[in-house]
Amino acid sequence: MRLKSHRVARRAAASLLLSVAASMVTSAESAAEESLPRREVGTLIYDGIPEIPPHLRGELQRYRNARAAVFQDWSADGSMLIATRFGETSQVHRVASPGAARTQLTFFDEPVSGVRTIPGSDRFVYLRDAGGAEYYQIFLAGPGGSETAISEAKTRNETPVFSKDGKFLLWSQVRPGEPDYDVIAADVDDLANRRVVFEGTGAFGVLDISADGSKALLDKYLSIQESQLWLLDLTSGEAKQIREGQPPGSYAGGKFARDGRSIVTTSDENAEARRLIEIDLESEETTPLTEASAWDVEDFDVSSDGRLLAWSVNEDGYSRVFLRDLVTGRDLPQPELPPGVLVTLKFSPDGKRLAVNLTGPLTPGDVWTWEIEQGELIRWTASEPGPLDPATFVAPELVRYPSFDGLMIPAFVYRAKQEGPRPVIVEIHGGPEGQSRPTFDPRVLYWMNELGASVVVPNVRGSSGYGKKWLSLDNGPLRQNSVQDIGALLDWIETQPDLDSSRVVVYGASYGGFMTLASLAAYSDRLAGAVDIVGISNFTTFLTNTEGYRRDLRRAEYGDERDPEMHAIFDRISPSNLTDRMKKPLLVIQGANDPRVPQSEAEQIVTKVRAEGEPVWYLLATDEGHGFRKKRNVDAQREVETMFLRMALRVKPAAAP
Repeated sequence: MRLKSHRVARRAAASLLLSVAASMVTSAESAAEESLPRREVGTLIYDGIPEIPPHLRGELQRYRNARAAVFQDWSADGSMLIATRFGETSQVHRVASPGAARTQLTFFDEPVSGVRTIPGSDRFVYLRDAGGAEYYQIFLAGPGGSETAISEAKTRNETPVFSKDGKFLLWSQVRPGEPDYDVIAADVDDLANRRVVFEGTGAFGVLDISADGSKALLDKYLSIQESQLWLLDLTSGEAKQIREGQPPGSYAGGKFARDGRSIVTTSDENAEARRLIEIDLESEETTPLTEASAWDVEDFDVSSDGRLLAWSVNEDGYSRVFLRDLVTGRDLPQPELPPGVLVTLKFSPDGKRLAVNLTGPLTPGDVWTWEIEQGELIRWTASEPGPLDPATFVAPELVRYPSFDGLMIPAFVYRAKQEGPRPVIVEIHGGPEGQSRPTFDPRVLYWMNELGASVVVPNVRGSSGYGKKWLSLDNGPLRQNSVQDIGALLDWIETQPDLDSSRVVVYGASYGGFMTLASLAAYSDRLAGAVDIVGISNFTTFLTNTEGYRRDLRRAEYGDERDPEMHAIFDRISPSNLTDRMKKPLLVIQGANDPRVPQSEAEQIVTKVRAEGEPVWYLLATDEGHGFRKKRNVDAQREVETMFLRMALRVKPAAAP
């Protein structure tokens, strides 16, 4: 009798869950037809969004508990510091040896990043902002979990670098509303006594300090296609540009060589992609360290004694690591790594091992070391994918499709395994000087496994990673050509028998949000919906309202809104002026403290699309900035996205268990 009662109860519960699941799409469709009330839940504001079905949270949590390890720095005792998340936000942890437990060292509501250890010490500094505003402060971690603020309050601080002897620290600082960074110094034994050692004009950062502590290498960022290297005399305070008068080019990173008389950096001078070069500081002559290639050197490091050089090359989205002995010029054995994307690499203080941080489509981000003398690869961390089955992980297919002018556009395609033509999510990266690469992404796995959707991730013209000519193909008045690359992608989708061209949603963040909105305006009749996350809706208002330290840097890419001709182009292509063409469902997600793409960009597109009589779902987080970083907020974002995608793609919920 009791067994029968349990069976009846289970059937009733299953029936109820099926009813709730079936109503999920119906309620979402209703929300697309009529405005829903605005409601606040903690720091989140749901505007025009239906209630979240309780069972959806459980379904999504399986995909929300994967963890990654992000290498930060080596400690003096040979242990390493990593950033990883065990609770709400990413915090600093120590890993004593390969496979050892992660010992948490910081405990804050806000995420921690930019960790640098004090040479010869177990102490370290780190960056932390408040609410995603990106006005990072520098803190010193002390014994017992205490912290000491080093930087000046209400300023933005970046690029902390210690002298080799650990006696002083340099970093760059900018004040609200200003475009110019200064270089600040503080002695480790008197960190409260800050002093300005260089007053910059423009976006300066600190790259390295010479071994004798007398000079600092600075970079000045003008745009992704132009930057400068400067040498700062820390005794006199005088600074001079290195290779001044040479044709403009792009430098990335920089290290003093072993004798302090030259520097190692990457440059695209006389080449299509960045390669490693050495610059003699007296003659300013350059010596190539790697051959010219179609692929960028994406990162490098020089051992503390200046003898060893390690670098990574981005080959069509995947990373390869190389090593060389700079004294003998001999190339050394290189690690055979899983297919993936480099996060960072750094030599240990004694130069005997190289930390390699990698993420890939089949594994969360983890840290290995390459034991240089033994030629052995050792895994230090093994990040958990949560309850996900690694057998369901999918490596993307790399394709190239023709655009309107014959240009072949690269794209990564994650094909869902279900039979029949699958709905499609087109994810467009931000930047625009970014590149979509094959990293571990549980969100994509959820879309494939639970929504049955294939995911196409294009690298439209203007993306990085394909040479400086490709990078310039969307600059200024050419902006709309990259939007046409999405139109060409829709043409390509129509030719794929396993993809359903009648069910395509575009999805993008930041500049990808602009591309999403622009695609919705240009191809509304070919799309099922659009998801815009912290996206630019009008270039003129964006450039007017973005933070002062970013404004001129963004004008170099997009064009200057003060120029009448460029202003007219902005008026013509800005999505907020094209809302009469947007006829499909739209979801907008925004952080209230975003310094890059202000909340006003989201508010105006929501208001204008609604004024056209079209429904918009709008999710706002009052404690976030340029993208959500706190787990509870990201969880809520995924819930809303999932409801929206099911509605727009006409995907019914799976039967509840």
